[in-house]
Amino acid sequence: MPGKWKKFLQLTVVIPTYNEAENLPRIITDLFALPIPDLRVLVVDDDSPDSTGQIAQGLADSRPDRVLTLHRKGKLGLGSAYIAGFRLALQKGAEAVAQMDADFSHPPDKLVEMLEKLSDFDAVLGSRYIPNGKLDEHWPMWRKGLSAFGNIYARMILGIPVRDVTGGFRMWRSETLAGMPLERIRSNGYAFQVEMAYVAYRLGYSICEIPFYFADRQWGNSKMSFNIQIEAARRVWQMIYEYRDLNPTRRVNAHAVISERHRL
Repeated sequence: MPGKWKKFLQLTVVIPTYNEAENLPRIITDLFALPIPDLRVLVVDDDSPDSTGQIAQGLADSRPDRVLTLHRKGKLGLGSAYIAGFRLALQKGAEAVAQMDADFSHPPDKLVEMLEKLSDFDAVLGSRYIPNGKLDEHWPMWRKGLSAFGNIYARMILGIPVRDVTGGFRMWRSETLAGMPLERIRSNGYAFQVEMAYVAYRLGYSICEIPFYFADRQWGNSKMSFNIQIEAARRVWQMIYEYRDLNPTRRVNAHAVISERHRL
């Protein structure tokens, strides 16, 4: 086992939360049961009224070596939560960073396969739209159709050779995140996932997709709304203009960024 994970000694899983009091303790328990040495969890909570932040802090106080918390004042959005989490994870020495939801729509056990694949790629994306990938079988057809349309819409407009550009179950090398201009990422809803994939593609990073079954949340309420969908549709067109300057030569000096953050 030590040799298997030698390249990535430290994986940090970033989980943004808003009203996930029922899910958070369960998902962290499952994550710590994985055969991944030194796995850490970073919870970014947006001042959840259901006390998710307090629960996260209690878990961090009991496991300070494995649970980190970032408390934000107000519901500031998914995109900014991930960016803040990525930056803190890199600052704390993460060598690989995963992003996932707290609601079990992203299966924790898939992280093992993703970490293995990350040895050969710059980023690994969980995909619902490649063979063996699937959406929740209980979803109505209109919801499946809306999800598929949003994904195809973004892929065709941006020309990204990735089957699932809207999914939020991903893992990144620390050098990949550090090499991306995170300060330019503006999307704050689910368009954030499209923007991150597009920037990585424009910069020439190698991307691998692995299939997974996207299950509907078991507890709590969905955060998806009509306004979030409208933002995503609009932002896709803006991304073409905003990132027209990006190519592999425009990567940020990742090693310098990581070294600087370690000194902070």
